[in-house]
Amino acid sequence: MSLLMLSSAVGLPPGSRVWLAAGVTDMRAGFNSLAAKVQTVLERDPFCGHVFVFRGKRGSLVT
Repeated sequence: MSLLMLSSAVGLPPGSRVWLAAGVTDMRAGFNSLAAKVQTVLERDPFCGHVFVFRGKRGSLVT
């Protein structure tokens, strides 16, 4: 499924972006920790309306 199809299926507003974080993320991290990663690593505002996707060590968890 393409990101365009995904954004249509999820109902994201036009102009929204989906950011995929490269690497492994500790999936025990809470929202505040993930939001801090968005700010420090991606240099983006976590409340801007875009979607930020993180992947777990095994690759089977996505948040």
